[in-house]
Amino acid sequence: MSFASQGFGPEIVRAVSECGYDKMTPVQRKAIPAARKGRDILANAQTGTGKTAAFALPIIQQLLDTPTQRQGRQVRALILAPTRELAAQIANNCRDYTQYTELSVAVVYGGTKMAGQAATLQKGVDILVATPGRLLEHVAENNVSLTQVHHLVLDEADRMLDMGFSGELTRVMKLVPPKHQTMLFSATYPPKMKQLATQSLKNPVVVAVAPQNSTAETVSHVIYPVDQDRKLDLIVELVGRKNWRQVLVFANYKETVDAVVSELNQYGVPAEACHGDKGQGARRRALREFKEGKIRVLVATDVAARGLDIQGLPYVVNFDVPFLAEDYVHRIGRTGRAGAQGHAISFVARDEELSIAQIEQLIQQRIRRINQPGYEVKDRTNLIYEVHNKQRYTRKRARENNPTDQSAGERQLRGRRTTKRR
Repeated sequence: MSFASQGFGPEIVRAVSECGYDKMTPVQRKAIPAARKGRDILANAQTGTGKTAAFALPIIQQLLDTPTQRQGRQVRALILAPTRELAAQIANNCRDYTQYTELSVAVVYGGTKMAGQAATLQKGVDILVATPGRLLEHVAENNVSLTQVHHLVLDEADRMLDMGFSGELTRVMKLVPPKHQTMLFSATYPPKMKQLATQSLKNPVVVAVAPQNSTAETVSHVIYPVDQDRKLDLIVELVGRKNWRQVLVFANYKETVDAVVSELNQYGVPAEACHGDKGQGARRRALREFKEGKIRVLVATDVAARGLDIQGLPYVVNFDVPFLAEDYVHRIGRTGRAGAQGHAISFVARDEELSIAQIEQLIQQRIRRINQPGYEVKDRTNLIYEVHNKQRYTRKRARENNPTDQSAGERQLRGRRTTKRR
């Protein structure tokens, strides 16, 4: 099915063609017809499925179909995203889609000065992409008004809830007019998401393109059992000596990210960090150099786990097992995209075995274990059996997802060795 068959104008068809889009993806085929009619959408779709075009193109066409003179401080379509990186990426996509139109696209997020953003907003914007916190800052400063918003998109809505934006989302929804189209896109559908969907959607069209919390069939999953204080050695062993290229590594704490980057650089492996303490410019530069192949390893907290489009990424490494099982799906969703082969590798210390059991239950498969020579651990057979079968484990909740807990990150690093390998 082509984009032209959906009644898009020639300027949109030309733009998407130049973006390299040929046929619509499953989420686009299911969401676009309903979105074109102005229906609310509840979509369960993983990253890399083409969902940005699924919500953006219908909005662009409807804005073109109802031209109005741009008014100061007013916004016609609002797209909310959880992170700076995802917001910037969505805005770039929207600019590509609107390049042959007169529509304006702007993006606002934290980590950059308010003044430049305020100047843009005060001229009026057709499509605004924003993170919730920075948007409300501009609302409080009277830089922007949401009273003319006719289209509202919550992208990666589950992630926004995980990051504690529930209150901000509620405030934003109270600021937009009662009559508007809402499209809610989410990779997972936990209870908090159900509550948000009930509050924000009216008779929505439900779109599902893959089983909930599924992982791509093109991704191979492996576990390396390792003691916590040997993980730094193991990352150098695998990435350095096996000459892995373009590796995205996830850690739970900023201190751990910095330690991994330092260790890899010390052994001649070009690596950069991406976490909340890094300035926006530094994070953007690290991502760009990673995509260009100038650095081999990008080490990140979960700020980079969602929405980043890295073409052909072969390796995702969980240096730390994520706190929430759902975040495993989000992290490894960076690899194995568009039919390419991907590898999801997890370093698992003894106290992370419960989290692995919860991940295996979520994705409904057991993950293959590899015992790396020189990194042998004490037998965990009984522990693995217990976390899968004993009530004291199966009833235990996952650890809290709080990657900004500085003291926890410091505690995790105390176990690392105090002397370097010779």
